[in-house]
Amino acid sequence: MNTDNLLTRTRKFALDIINLIEALPRDNTSRVIARQLVRCGTSVGANYRAACRSNSRPDFVSKMGTVEEEADESVYWMQLLVDSEKIRPEKISILINETNELVAMTVASIQTARKAVRTSNSALRT
Repeated sequence: MNTDNLLTRTRKFALDIINLIEALPRDNTSRVIARQLVRCGTSVGANYRAACRSNSRPDFVSKMGTVEEEADESVYWMQLLVDSEKIRPEKISILINETNELVAMTVASIQTARKAVRTSNSALRT
């Protein structure tokens, strides 16, 4: 997956989160969870954009760590919506799967970048 595709995918993810929130019931619990979900769900793409503009590999790893945390938190809030019966599982399963894929890609990117940092640090010592 290249940078442009992931930028597009994380932006679509944010829009999907917004659409999900708009479809939730208008009760107090849904509003509280919706606020949490919109914050973390929309920040996935924003933080990925920041990671793409990082100044170093360690900075990239740090910013991608934030992407991972926010995406993982999004899954938590979506699962809570299902568990509290605010939304039916079939209405949200595709979005949860997409979130899990974003988490997996983020983790893979972090691992690759960490290996590159270790390799470049090892080369400097020799």
